[in-house]
Amino acid sequence: MKLGLQIGLIVTSVLLVLLVLLHRGRGGGLSSLFGGGTQSSLSGSTVAEKNLDRITLFVGAIWVICVIGTGLLLKIG
Repeated sequence: MKLGLQIGLIVTSVLLVLLVLLHRGRGGGLSSLFGGGTQSSLSGSTVAEKNLDRITLFVGAIWVICVIGTGLLLKIG
């Protein structure tokens, strides 16, 4: 269990770094390189940006669960 949580923590940490770098910032970010640079005039953000936000929140939630689980296992064990 401990090994699984640690592997999950490493994988989600790397994914979070990559996902945050893909988000569009003031300068356009890396997301503009992959077609995320165009913005719809009707909405505040594109569908790709909204999906990227959802994926980032989901991976962040898994990361938090792995951190809490690892902390509890270290406290108990």
